[in-house]
Amino acid sequence: MIKGNTIIIAGIIVIFIGFILIFLGTALQSTTTKNTEVKTGGVILIGPIPIIFGNDKGFIVTAVILVIILMILAYLLFYRNLTIF
Repeated sequence: MIKGNTIIIAGIIVIFIGFILIFLGTALQSTTTKNTEVKTGGVILIGPIPIIFGNDKGFIVTAVILVIILMILAYLLFYRNLTIF
């Protein structure tokens, strides 16, 4: 049986690893090229209504696919009484 302290410590370690990866990725990206093009995209979920935005068609298509998957998963978990564990 896993103790609660072990899960908390593992979560903190994962958060620190995430910070380090973000810092390294930003540092490496800023030093490699000077001529870059910024592409953005994102999703805001307000209840069951997704608001999808972006300036790159590829990101928008990916966001639409991920939102559909997320909405199906949310339906299965919250409204169908599906138990995973």
